Amino acid sequence: MSLLNRRFLIALPLLVLAACGFQPVYGPGGTGTALQNAVQVDAPNDAYSYTLVREIETRLGRAASPRYALALTVDTSEEGLAIDSEDNTTRYNLVGKVDFALRNLSSGQIEVSGNVENFTGYSATGSTVATLAAERDAQKRLMVMLADQLVTRLYAADLTP
Repeated sequence: MSLLNRRFLIALPLLVLAACGFQPVYGPGGTGTALQNAVQVDAPNDAYSYTLVREIETRLGRAASPRYALALTVDTSEEGLAIDSEDNTTRYNLVGKVDFALRNLSSGQIEVSGNVENFTGYSATGSTVATLAAERDAQKRLMVMLADQLVTRLYAADLTP
């Protein structure tokens, strides 16, 4: 195979991405650049939303002069999964859903809205302290997953003026 053919095969995926309108998130004019340090997230009102807001601000930065406002509604529930022969629940699923709306502060228009959902589990077979630690860890993991999903959805949105 000649050197020219190898170069063409290596460049082919890049040409295909360019043809479909692919634009890097953090490239010039990309969504990541538009959102970085530009989103004011609603103040948290409980432990779940505090962790979620902290994780979102870690990814997007804290806005000094925001262009967007992000409204969040966090809903969680717990489901018992494994029950032993003595009727004790030994495993729980923690299910979370976040409804969100990103609003442009200058126009008042909602740019992106939707929801993200995920779940995680924890074991309740240890001592009371171990179970509480596992539950808190599961809560944090869930909020990290939801923040990742939410930020990815925001990055995928078309926020060009």
